[in-house]
Amino acid sequence: MTLPLSHPALQATDPELAALVGAEERLQADTLRLIPSENYVSDAVLEASGTVLQNKYSEGYPGRRYYEGQQQIDRVETLAVQRAKAVFGVEHANVQPYSGSPANLAAYLAFAEPGDTVLGMALPMGGHLTHGWGVSATGRWFRGVQYGVRPGTGLTDLDEVRDLALKERPKIIFCGGTAVPRTIDFAAFGEIAREAGAVLVADIAHIAGLVAGGAHPSPVPHADVISTTTHKTLRGPRGAMLMSRTAHAKALDKAVFPGLQGGPHNHTTAAIAVALHEAATPAFRSYAHAVVANAKALADALLARGFDLVSGGTDNHLVLIDLTSKDVPGKTAAKALDRAGIVVNHNTVPFDPRKPFDPSGIRIGTPSLTSRGLGTDRMPLVAEWIDRGVRAAGEGDEEALATIRTEVAELMAAHPAPGLPVG
Repeated sequence: MTLPLSHPALQATDPELAALVGAEERLQADTLRLIPSENYVSDAVLEASGTVLQNKYSEGYPGRRYYEGQQQIDRVETLAVQRAKAVFGVEHANVQPYSGSPANLAAYLAFAEPGDTVLGMALPMGGHLTHGWGVSATGRWFRGVQYGVRPGTGLTDLDEVRDLALKERPKIIFCGGTAVPRTIDFAAFGEIAREAGAVLVADIAHIAGLVAGGAHPSPVPHADVISTTTHKTLRGPRGAMLMSRTAHAKALDKAVFPGLQGGPHNHTTAAIAVALHEAATPAFRSYAHAVVANAKALADALLARGFDLVSGGTDNHLVLIDLTSKDVPGKTAAKALDRAGIVVNHNTVPFDPRKPFDPSGIRIGTPSLTSRGLGTDRMPLVAEWIDRGVRAAGEGDEEALATIRTEVAELMAAHPAPGLPVG
């Protein structure tokens, strides 16, 4: 697929960088992107991200800035906040965090002191680095205690969560993660947090778009704080938000600024506002439900081909595949699939005997392909490609991978991606 030059000023000033951007556009256009944390943003979100709002410094909050000339910036940020509150039904929203990890760090700064205990899902079980895992600053500055999943089901062990919470009395409990294919029981986590006297932070970075679109239960009635990125299923720019009840607004705002960062990225704030405007539409609600329908259909098709799925399937956008029975390591499979035009990431699975950088599984998701208009009728074909690709990886069959690559490119050409130049 050949895409037209879409960045004339960049081409004129820095042709080397322009060529790299163009190559990435082609890569995103003609490959099947199955990484569950990736998506395609709209033309409007892209345009907002590249506006003259880049030129502004705006330390502080609307009406309380440390720089003058903020008349329009205040309105932009206020609009984003109002839309976040409306879409998610929250009392307070902060749209300034630079990304998901800084947003989570702000929760620590607001509610804990160095050395305090925090409880989160273990990284190998599907949690996130910033939920107190040892290699993260959150695991070095705080005392991280981890819960996991049940060996037989792959589901979160809520009995273990409660036992640990009552024994360790953490200041903060995190729920959510990066490889959790099932519905998060926010009500159960909320009850445990109240019983333990902890602040419950629901990290919905992966499922924010599903929550906004009504395709996943909302944490709002149960969590003290909600942390999320604004890309992934929400289809916005690479940013983040913190949402909470009014009682926690001051502590969170102070933690974000001046606690962790200076001026917000106003161009990103504007793009977040656009994404939230889109998320409030009936079309986005249909999209969110289609993401889940596609993931379930893909999971069923993979099960029919003999794949082992963590928890046996999915309730959301994400499918975690254990390749142990296929005798192909996750990293080997991921690299082979990439050569076949199918972009996934190698991933640990619960109780994985292999090392994290060479694990037993791969992680896939349906946000991007759903954004391109693929429906459940195409999921058996996607499962077939994955099956053929994994077998080719095990056999070292590069010709088979090249054949899949051609088939993938043909289907992608028939389903242009949002935000990319059309070839």
